[in-house]
Amino acid sequence: MKRLMMLGPPGAGKGTQAQKLVEAFEIPQISTGDLLRAAKRNGTELGKQAAPFMDNGKLVPDALVIGMVKERITLPDAKNGYIFDGFPRTRTQSEALDEMDVVLDHVISIEVSEPELIRRLAGRRSCKECKAVYHLEFAPPTKADTCDKCGCSPLIQRSDDQPAKIKQRLIEYAAETSPLIEFYQGKGILVQIDGEGDPKEIKKRIQSALGT
Repeated sequence: MKRLMMLGPPGAGKGTQAQKLVEAFEIPQISTGDLLRAAKRNGTELGKQAAPFMDNGKLVPDALVIGMVKERITLPDAKNGYIFDGFPRTRTQSEALDEMDVVLDHVISIEVSEPELIRRLAGRRSCKECKAVYHLEFAPPTKADTCDKCGCSPLIQRSDDQPAKIKQRLIEYAAETSPLIEFYQGKGILVQIDGEGDPKEIKKRIQSALGT
């Protein structure tokens, strides 16, 4: 069993690198952002409770996030392990993992400068129909403002990717999530990775650090 966690601020590339690890280890990526958006979209009870926080760009309370994760790791595809993306992000959430008897093998901390994070996040766009994600600079659609996959136009910018909310998200990350670096460093399972540069090179850095 392989249990990994991706740690890093919004825009650090956790999701991109987690997908590469999914292919390498054949275990699912568990993204709390995806779980929350799906719960909201499907109108589940947890989704309804989380919606007001998400709509206002605020962090969803630990109890709601923990509840969703607890349900997710019991599904059949997670029996051989999983990669947490965006969870845990507070000490309360990390302590909840202990209560679930979840022992992480490695915590991969992807480190990126604030100016680079803002550049990455502000350029993201997504399709409102099929949810495909693009970037105005790094991965633009073939036809401007039109989804390559389903033809939907215009592409939209998520409310939490607007400059004012980006800065707020980074402040919240520093206050609540950064302390986890020290916590997992103390456990001897933290792997710090330079997250700037070509994604393929970042992948190599991670694989080298994990000995794969």
